[in-house]
Amino acid sequence: MMKRLWWISVLFVLAGCKPAGPRSEPQTTSASHASDVAAPTGPARPADSVPAIVCFGDSLTAGFGLDPGQSYPDLLQRELDRRGYHYRVVNLGVSGDTTQDGLERLPLALAEKPRIVVLEFGANDGLRGQPVSNSQNNLARVIEALQQNGAQVVLAGITLPPNYGPDYIRKFDAVFTALAARYKAPLIPFLLAGVAGHSDLMQSDGLHPNAQGTRLVVGNVWQRLEPLLRRE
Repeated sequence: MMKRLWWISVLFVLAGCKPAGPRSEPQTTSASHASDVAAPTGPARPADSVPAIVCFGDSLTAGFGLDPGQSYPDLLQRELDRRGYHYRVVNLGVSGDTTQDGLERLPLALAEKPRIVVLEFGANDGLRGQPVSNSQNNLARVIEALQQNGAQVVLAGITLPPNYGPDYIRKFDAVFTALAARYKAPLIPFLLAGVAGHSDLMQSDGLHPNAQGTRLVVGNVWQRLEPLLRRE
């Protein structure tokens, strides 16, 4: 029962937490890494020569409720740096976004010329009871555009609370597995695996992962991301 209530609350926040102001420009998440690119101590290296990993999604990507520098893309940048991988991570998460919003923001992701995109949309579509076919079509268009521009897509799955009914949930969950198979994209079956429903891994509002929980989210992403990385 607690997990069910938690899911209802989380999905409400995912759907409702639109930023009050205009959408911000994409930011490279690691200040130290960005400084290395902008003002290197050695020979100049153009920023575009550092391959980008774009994290493209809603509040779970944006890091809603976390301190600056604590979103999963921030922690992912640190993990890459620690392991000696030379990538710049760009956080393109916006709280409350649906797959349609993601499709409309696609030019921002393409502008980064990403080598890899961690794509995380869909929960808000499900909460609003949107037709599953619409969500699938939107995600398919995003994936196709990213792949046509040379990006490897890692698809992050999400699910819905049981009160949405087994038929709708089954169709909703199948979107991610079907798209991953169709486009040969690595699939994170559930982005919040091991985190959802655990109060010690959540913020005090009980709605979003805290810093500790976000580290586990990074682990879920890393399992699918690492095989795609190259040392340059």
